[in-house]
Amino acid sequence: MVTYTAAVSAPGAVPAGSTPSSSSSLDEGRFLPGTLLVGRYRVVALLGRGGMGEVYRANDLRLGQPVALKFLPEETAKNETTLARFYNEIRIARQVSHPNVCRVYDLGDVEGQPYLSMEYVDGEDLGSLLRRIGRLPEVKALEIARKLCAGLAAAHDRGVLHRDLKPSNIMLDGRGNVLITDFGLAGLAAQMHGAEVRNGTPAYMAPEQLAGKEVTIQSDIYALGLVLYEVFTGKRAFEAASLAELVRLHTETTPVSPTSLVKDLDPAVERVILRCLDPDPRNRPASALSIAAALPGGDPLAAALAAGETPSPQIVAASGETSGIPLRVAVPCLATIIAGLVIVLIVGAQTSGLEHLNAEKPPEVLAAGAQDLIVRFGYAAKPIDSASGFDYDGDFLRYLQQKEKPEHKWHEALSARPSVLRFWYRQSPRYLFASDFHDSLLTPGVVTADDPAPILSGMINVELDPQGRLTRFQAMPPEMEAKSGPPPAFDWKVLLSAAGLDPVKLQPADPNWQELAPFDTRAAWTGTWPGTERPLRVEAAAWRGRPVYFLLIGPWTRPARMQPYERTRGEKAAVVFFMGVTALAIFGALFFARKNYVTGRGDRRGAFRLAVFVFCALVALWLCRGHFFPDAGTFGLFIIASSTALFIAAVLWSLYLAVEPYVRKHWPHAIISWTRLSSGRLRDPLVARDILFGLVLGSIWSLTFELRHIAVAWLGGSPDLPSPEYLMGGRQALGAGLAHVPNSVQTTLIFFFLIFLLRVMLRRQWLAVAAFTLIFTVMKWLTSANPIAEVPVEFLVYGIAGIVVVRFGLIALAAGIFMVDMLGSTPVTTNFSVWYATSPLAALLLVLGIAIWSFHTALAGRPLFKQELFE
Repeated sequence: MVTYTAAVSAPGAVPAGSTPSSSSSLDEGRFLPGTLLVGRYRVVALLGRGGMGEVYRANDLRLGQPVALKFLPEETAKNETTLARFYNEIRIARQVSHPNVCRVYDLGDVEGQPYLSMEYVDGEDLGSLLRRIGRLPEVKALEIARKLCAGLAAAHDRGVLHRDLKPSNIMLDGRGNVLITDFGLAGLAAQMHGAEVRNGTPAYMAPEQLAGKEVTIQSDIYALGLVLYEVFTGKRAFEAASLAELVRLHTETTPVSPTSLVKDLDPAVERVILRCLDPDPRNRPASALSIAAALPGGDPLAAALAAGETPSPQIVAASGETSGIPLRVAVPCLATIIAGLVIVLIVGAQTSGLEHLNAEKPPEVLAAGAQDLIVRFGYAAKPIDSASGFDYDGDFLRYLQQKEKPEHKWHEALSARPSVLRFWYRQSPRYLFASDFHDSLLTPGVVTADDPAPILSGMINVELDPQGRLTRFQAMPPEMEAKSGPPPAFDWKVLLSAAGLDPVKLQPADPNWQELAPFDTRAAWTGTWPGTERPLRVEAAAWRGRPVYFLLIGPWTRPARMQPYERTRGEKAAVVFFMGVTALAIFGALFFARKNYVTGRGDRRGAFRLAVFVFCALVALWLCRGHFFPDAGTFGLFIIASSTALFIAAVLWSLYLAVEPYVRKHWPHAIISWTRLSSGRLRDPLVARDILFGLVLGSIWSLTFELRHIAVAWLGGSPDLPSPEYLMGGRQALGAGLAHVPNSVQTTLIFFFLIFLLRVMLRRQWLAVAAFTLIFTVMKWLTSANPIAEVPVEFLVYGIAGIVVVRFGLIALAAGIFMVDMLGSTPVTTNFSVWYATSPLAALLLVLGIAIWSFHTALAGRPLFKQELFE
């Protein structure tokens, strides 16, 4: 990396370190034109001669391209200090690779004379150009300034200081490109000590460098300021007759204001230059990139990327548009979302299985019916606590899919008895304290049909079908009773009537099912489910004249305490794979997060705010889903909820800190809106734009899944069933919707992290996206009951997700995931008179409200009705 005058056509061009002379006046040097060196380089002409050697233009016969060869002076070629500096130039030059830094190719030797081969620049040095034409036009000067900043930033990023930056060490080629050359005095910042500090050209040294105190990045920034002063004004900032006077000027005076020399110069340029020339290094710009960002029209993000650096979160947040999107983009986006919601409402109601389950009674009516049955069965004691909910009979649904295969008669199978949908009600003489976690969000205190375990005396569990008919009853008698004598008889017809069964159509059988509760009498019957030919077995037991056990049994009913659910091989493989991915994400995130945290590369503020948001969302989720009671146990649940929320927030903090610096370096546009949102700019047009785009993505995904449901139905697969939590209304439905918030954040970060790992392993972005898509498609294939219809859709969905990760960003992907998950789990219906119509209507209105808000905010105050709309 040496400065030389590569073109002789420009009068006055001067090689670095040479005396002023045109190329025509240069003698032939030690090597005549046409000389062949080391069988590879054909000398064309001597380009320049100076204190650090001679530079020749030559043709590289092996590669077929022109090069520049730099030789040390003959009298100093054997000087160890000079040779050391020459080798240092090569060693340092190879550490910096950038379009605005002259490239070094090779090191060789010709008869004991070391030479350096480097990029041949077809142009002239900046010093010659300025002497020839004076100052440059402001537009051209800004272009050169930005390129200088990018090249210098690339060197600083490798810890390399130039120490001799001046116009004659800056080349402009024939295409107008700028290259920083002559790293002969350059060195690593950590190795600058003693006399080495003062090496360089005094006229372009910073005050601390002239004083021999230190040389830092800010010293190069000072030199850059002097160069920019000449570029924009055509004059030197300081003119001195002696070194002592030069030191005084640099230390005690301020250069003439550039705007006083150039009247129409942008004041922002003057501010940048004078900041660079501040005598105190602490007051100068922190980096060359910050100079590029401060110049008029500067794009700090582009400057960082051009320098090969990782832009700071502040630079990322400051980049991108702030004026909002045009109506011709916003209106079609909103129209797409609205159309998607309408289609999901209409098509979803046709493909949903809930419409065929005859869910006639709301949960309040079913709970009251369960309470009436408990009293009728002889349990009149008032309970301390109770809970209720809906769930699905997964064993029966699998039986239908694998054994009966209704194909195109699923509506008949779902509307007949027994029902896939079950309502459970339970009451207890003690507060119901759930002890298990039931999903990946680790929400504690969620009471289910079997959590807490129904083993305490006085606990009663009732299970009804959607029409209110009894399907299961379980009661735990007192642990100790003083009663004695023969047990009173119990009329089994009471149970059979509550179950909607005709005793005449049942045949007595030997009981063979046993519950945990003790019994003194029991009975069993066989028959068929009313209205069907499905085999039915009824088991019942009583203790001292009251029922303790009742169960309607089909061929699909498992004795759960003896036979836990057995997964298929595909499901087992999917679980193992999922656990592996989870472990990889957690431990990989911890590894990279620690590395980024220690090196200071991660966006700690953004990670902290994300963690706080997730923590608050999870605590709010617990408030919606948890079962509360006036007891110290509720405080214990709060401790557990806070702990699990803190754990998940910490995991997502690690995931974010692990992947964010990589995304910021390679896909910074993907997190511009997030960095603004994490800064509290909720009404930022770019944030709203990405949310709007994310909802468009969610609409496309939702329509894709509806097409899958149609294809599955056409192939005879089972209809889609919504989340039963939405059927409970109120707090539980709100919790079901709120669960999609942390889930969407968690899924988005996992997607980003996996593509980051795949990108590191596969070295190609498109390969990473392809592998990401394939991984999740295979996982779906392993567990799919209708792979022909589902696998292509999953491939398309995850393929789009992978593209969104690298093209649209975190906010858009999270918004899309939130929308598709919410709409996909909501009980969609077009009959708004049914009792469960409120939840889907609320979900649709919520999405529509977010869409309208993001549409309005993304316009950034643009009027809705204007000519642009119709252009």
